[in-house]
Amino acid sequence: MYTYIIKRLLMLLPTLIGAAILIFLLLRLVPGDVCLLKFGGEGSYADPQQILQCQQRLGLTDPIWYQFFEYMVGFFTFDLGVSMWTGQPVAYEIAIRFELSLQVALMATFVSVVIALPLGVISAAKQNSWIDYLVRTFSIAGIAMPSFWLGILIILGLLIGSQAWFGRPWMPPIHFESFFVDPVHNMSQLIWPALATGYRYSAVATRMTRSAMLEVLREDYVRTARAKGLIEKVIINKHALKNAMLPVITIVGIEFAFLMGGLVVTEQVFNLNGLGKLFVSAVTQSDYTMTQALVMLVVAIFVLMNFLVDIMYAWLDPRIRYS
Repeated sequence: MYTYIIKRLLMLLPTLIGAAILIFLLLRLVPGDVCLLKFGGEGSYADPQQILQCQQRLGLTDPIWYQFFEYMVGFFTFDLGVSMWTGQPVAYEIAIRFELSLQVALMATFVSVVIALPLGVISAAKQNSWIDYLVRTFSIAGIAMPSFWLGILIILGLLIGSQAWFGRPWMPPIHFESFFVDPVHNMSQLIWPALATGYRYSAVATRMTRSAMLEVLREDYVRTARAKGLIEKVIINKHALKNAMLPVITIVGIEFAFLMGGLVVTEQVFNLNGLGKLFVSAVTQSDYTMTQALVMLVVAIFVLMNFLVDIMYAWLDPRIRYS
């Protein structure tokens, strides 16, 4: 097992280097100039000398090979540089928003798993019954309904419900407070985006759990367990569920990685200042250093989640590590 883990770890570095090179090259192909946006915005006069000085100060007039060399030196020394738009260190800008996005992603993943696992197992165990049809309808509705639409419905529900019950409308707090500083304030703000996002992702995981369970329940060893007289609850919990978890783990791991970089719309609806909103700002402002760092962060999270999924695969099915 240790050899398998070490081999997988050694494969991470070339993957990250290849992604870093690709990100640099693709961003240089995208049109846009941060200095032109800064000094030549809508309705203002763009002084060519001022723009040139800005480009020289940010290194945009340097040869492309030198920019690439500086970028790779920063990559290997974990130096993300400074934002071309704000002048603040990129690591600082990301760090102050990372906790919010990480917490929403973790809570949404937790909501997704808590909903998907029991519903998927029950739906498979009661195949073609009214419970199965109800669960399938629930999951299809989750896939069809965008997270931002559900978020708007949640906000409207909070306003109408609080007006009816308490006589005045209530909205989640706008200012983010860390869970370790004020847990009540924190949860009252983040539980709603987590529910809106988690429900959508639970729909996909529910269908995957149901399909995997149906496949496993038709295996010979399950039929043998039934022939031996084991009750259905024991067969599902001890024999079928563990083997059915392999594809579900993959889905949950990929969902979490998507959430870390894909909460843009949810953050807009609930007015959260997380990584998604920072990414949108960086792209619209042609802030190369910030965009590179954020895309690289998402890539690193994807790579790490794939590594953890592979390890869990090997733990659940020992035949994988031997191959």
